[in-house]
Amino acid sequence: MRNRISASAILLSLTGVVQAAGTLHVEGAWIRAMPSGAPMQAGYAVLHNVGDEALSVVSASSVDYANVSLHQTVEENGMTRMRPIEHLDIAGGQGVVLEPGGRHLMLMMPHRELPAGANATITFALQDGSTVTATFVVADAMPEVAPPAAPPR
Repeated sequence: MRNRISASAILLSLTGVVQAAGTLHVEGAWIRAMPSGAPMQAGYAVLHNVGDEALSVVSASSVDYANVSLHQTVEENGMTRMRPIEHLDIAGGQGVVLEPGGRHLMLMMPHRELPAGANATITFALQDGSTVTATFVVADAMPEVAPPAAPPR
């Protein structure tokens, strides 16, 4: 009886391993170029959870900026304002768009000049303690994304 209970416990613990945990992929990452000496910039990207389980982005940081935070642009009483976001929850298989006029990254006090064409790295921290680092390109406007290639025949 004891062996059956132990075997059942082992089998139950292994069933959780079969499901893939949430995995964050960052695509189309860019930062709006600003004039030299500007104290802040904004970052945009598409964050995809390619795993089966939900994940939560709880913060972001960068060696290129003194402070990085998640923000949401909202309209209040006819005025557009930015509000901090505590976290971004992304369901398994879903994505979140960081875009102008919506959710975005506020990038404060760059440590170096970042003109159009430069790259900056941003690290996203997830609630489970893992991190994902992505390269963002500085651009005057949203980079054009090439259409997907035609599937092979």
